Amino acid sequence: MYGRLLNLASSALAEEEFKQESLNFWEEPYQEASKWTPCADKRYPTSLGKPGESNGYIMVSANGGLNQQRVAICNAVAVASLLNATLVLPKFLYSNVWKDPSQFGDIYQEDYFMRTLKDDVHIVQELPLHLKSLDIEAIGSLITDADIVKEAKPIDYVRTVLPLLMKNKVVHFLGFGNRLAFDPLPPELQRLRCKCNFHALKFVSKIQEVASLLIKRIRKFKYHAAERQLDKQLLGYFTPSISSKEDYVERGSSRYLALHLRFEEDMVAYSQCDFGGGEHEKKELEAYREVHFPLLIERLKNSKPVSPSELRKLGKCPLTPEEAALVLAALGFKRGTYIYLAGSRIYGGSSRMHPFTNLYPNLVTKETLLTYNELAPFRNFSSRLAALDFIACATSDVFAMTDSGSQLSSLVSGFRTYYGDGHAPTLRPNKKRLAAIFSENSSIGWTTFEDRVRKMIEEGQRVRVRGSGRSIYRQPRCPECMCRS
Repeated sequence: MYGRLLNLASSALAEEEFKQESLNFWEEPYQEASKWTPCADKRYPTSLGKPGESNGYIMVSANGGLNQQRVAICNAVAVASLLNATLVLPKFLYSNVWKDPSQFGDIYQEDYFMRTLKDDVHIVQELPLHLKSLDIEAIGSLITDADIVKEAKPIDYVRTVLPLLMKNKVVHFLGFGNRLAFDPLPPELQRLRCKCNFHALKFVSKIQEVASLLIKRIRKFKYHAAERQLDKQLLGYFTPSISSKEDYVERGSSRYLALHLRFEEDMVAYSQCDFGGGEHEKKELEAYREVHFPLLIERLKNSKPVSPSELRKLGKCPLTPEEAALVLAALGFKRGTYIYLAGSRIYGGSSRMHPFTNLYPNLVTKETLLTYNELAPFRNFSSRLAALDFIACATSDVFAMTDSGSQLSSLVSGFRTYYGDGHAPTLRPNKKRLAAIFSENSSIGWTTFEDRVRKMIEEGQRVRVRGSGRSIYRQPRCPECMCRS
């Protein structure tokens, strides 16, 4: 689709190879970013604290993958506080999509979680014996996603859930996907969400240990001169360190860019876009939709069809590997840049990735950096593998996303904002604007292409305070989560 532009990019990268970088997307462009510091764990006179007496127990069985479950956990903490309830350590539902039986303690440090939130919410590992024997569904205390609207407000929980809790002393949320709105919400509950996400949820030591090994290999065993908050929070005792600043200066530090290229088969099929693969691609993706997305098929039967070209104009199509490579080239990242690719299998495999690796050959993944034995404890556990990607992306020098709607990208960018000290740039392409630029691929000059892509990315890097209704996990710059100096 982009043969001409890819040739221009290749020539531009060859010319820039031995020149000094004129633009530096390795750094945050706005000093304002460093004025925001983490403070969701501070105690304030207005802090709610634990109620003297609990109204009952809240159980949560969270659906989805690692990142959806993380959001569900922190929303559950906020709801437990809202209803003066005791939270039972959340469970994770087994999904036919993710195929991962992992539970809370396989991913996160249970004791640390409970200890960090001990002054805010009552948390227990399991229901007391006298409640375990109850048939939760029979007594009407099973609450599914059909019973609570998406982005429910606090009043919805007070009206719907609290009476059940007071009556039966236990409620069980089944699914609990995006079931708490970001606004309006009392500031103390918002702060509690942030404290949960950014402070209370620490990965277990086995994940931290292997993630540390992964990052050491990406950086070629060259580290940062000082411990960064990002590394310390995510890697704990396994944070790489060096003996002295002199050693750091002598050996240098191998920078890397982490890329979350959301171009897996499920994403590609669900989008209904055309990716240049002709009739074979069209039939293959139609077959995938019929098997994996029956509800989407039904919805499409009862709605006006939107053409693939129109979907692309609207910015609804996932970025292809070629498009991602062209964006990085336009931003001035040199051919030798080390790039960590997060995610699972790219649709189309190595042949689809060829245009990308032709421009950027130093592409690595967890599978190429870790040995078979090192990956063995993670291999059949998608959430544990996703945790490695989360850490590798969050601690990278630059993080580039291709789909701002992705939970991984949202949570990683939020972590980088919260713990990055203003030195953790994130690149967010505007897919609608990018589609307009790419629509001119047969005629646009390389200099014009560079200028338009750079302006688009720079606009996305502006330091903004979280707007009403925006995710506090993705955009923590607000008084409830961060302090501005």
